[in-house]
Amino acid sequence: MLIDFALEAERERGLSSEEAIHEACRMRFRPILMTTLCALLAGVPLMLETGTGSEIRQPLGYAMVGGLLVSQLLTLFTTPIVYIYMDRINESMRGWRSRKSTATRKAAREAVSS
Repeated sequence: MLIDFALEAERERGLSSEEAIHEACRMRFRPILMTTLCALLAGVPLMLETGTGSEIRQPLGYAMVGGLLVSQLLTLFTTPIVYIYMDRINESMRGWRSRKSTATRKAAREAVSS
């Protein structure tokens, strides 16, 4: 959701990658948090359950709650960072390609003229 929203903001409104992902984080924080909390709270009864057979279901609750917490943190903190770094890599590759194609065209012109 973050990446899709940021790419749309970059393309349609001409925002920089930093501005686009910052806006995406602000706009999509609540839906992402609500979705994760809904699934996480469904795992809490499994995690805290006592009684017959609870020793079988408790690990599932721990895995659900722990996994959702970790994935939420990764989504909210690493996705924007990776997005910005990938954009910077793309920009540097674009500059490298344009320098390379300019040098190739120049060499081809020199070869034709000699």
